[in-house]
Amino acid sequence: MNSPTITLRPTAPADLPVLAEFQADAEANRMAAFTAPDLNDREAYITKWTRLLTDPSIVMFVVLQNGNVVGTVGSWVLHGERQVTYWMDRSVWGQGVATTALRLFLVEFKERPLHGRLVADNIASQRVLEKCGFVANGTDRGFAQARQSEVEELLYVLR
Repeated sequence: MNSPTITLRPTAPADLPVLAEFQADAEANRMAAFTAPDLNDREAYITKWTRLLTDPSIVMFVVLQNGNVVGTVGSWVLHGERQVTYWMDRSVWGQGVATTALRLFLVEFKERPLHGRLVADNIASQRVLEKCGFVANGTDRGFAQARQSEVEELLYVLR
């Protein structure tokens, strides 16, 4: 059996409807914690990302598994720090797709330092960052829209 081929390509407006579906997954939102107020508002998601795709400070790629869109990986700036972000369709969780996608992204995107933030109980995301060379460098607290509460965040950096 052949292992799946993971590739990246720049996100295009035509990708947004399928990405909106991934973003509407309740369990994925709980794990991500820091999400949009209404995860089922597909139109708001598409409108927001149509605008963000033209922002030169945002770098966003779709993740393809055997040619099919299964997620995103990218970077944006928060409080003056370059952040990394990734979101995978739940159908590929636990298959190493996020780790492979982030590794591919890090080859393409050379800016360092690169920061990662995640809710403390998201062990899978911690492992993705650590496998890609990120090291823990602190904690923070923030309001998690998807959980409607303040949560502990773990902070990571790749130098």
